[in-house]
Amino acid sequence: MIDYFKKASVNRKSKKLLSYLLMTVIGIVLIIPLLWMVFTSLKPMEEIVRYPPTFFPEKIVWQNYFDTIAAFPFWRYARNTLFITVLVVIGNVLSNSFIAYGFAKLDFPGKKIMFALVLSTMMIPGFVTMIPQYVLFSKIGWVGTYLPLIVPSFFGNAFNIFLMRQFYLSINNELIEAAEIDGANHLYIWSHLMLPLTKPALITIAINSFNAAWNDFLGPLLYIQDQEKYTLQIGLQVFQNQATTQWNYLMAGATLVLLPTILLFFFAQRYFIEGMDLTGGSKG
Repeated sequence: MIDYFKKASVNRKSKKLLSYLLMTVIGIVLIIPLLWMVFTSLKPMEEIVRYPPTFFPEKIVWQNYFDTIAAFPFWRYARNTLFITVLVVIGNVLSNSFIAYGFAKLDFPGKKIMFALVLSTMMIPGFVTMIPQYVLFSKIGWVGTYLPLIVPSFFGNAFNIFLMRQFYLSINNELIEAAEIDGANHLYIWSHLMLPLTKPALITIAINSFNAAWNDFLGPLLYIQDQEKYTLQIGLQVFQNQATTQWNYLMAGATLVLLPTILLFFFAQRYFIEGMDLTGGSKG
């Protein structure tokens, strides 16, 4: 009997060790392109075109970053991108949490059917709705403005609604009933009681929304026509096409663009992991 438990313990440790090794290998494979980009951004051009190529820079050139920022309107494009991203994050956090509260805590006719219709929109590829959306925004005169990139975020997203609904369902209804007895309406309950209790899910939505808006290339490419309104993604593409590609400058620009998303996830990863836990649990 003792030998059986020892064997079972060894098997568990072996499986755990194997899983750690597998995750380590996958992590290394995934991080190599990122490291290649960063190291390339620190090399002089003559080292980049050398054959055979080198992974680590022999000579670190921090000046590449300053030259990249000076080579095109980096700060203007960064300001445009940040403006869009902040509004998209606000829109997604408010709209998805508000809609999900209705599906989770309110009873109204056709709720299950409506929720099923909302979830079914996740099966529609974005490329299918791209042309109808462009025609609609063109008819109302929004093409050439930031409105097509910002306004849709204030009307909810199926996955985010589902995520928030799962969190709301894990909150005891007694809390809402007690607030209603004290005279609170649903708007007050949502804004003052529900939002603080669902902070991990809200941060998860904010992170996903930030990454999607900050790294969006196709949306600004379709709707932004004025160069003064370009985002960083479009600006990098224009910078690449201006002349012979300076790969050290291009990689430096890509690193600067990617840096905010990495820092955001690094500092908020604990809430992100909690927010992706859909198993529920009793809250409140």
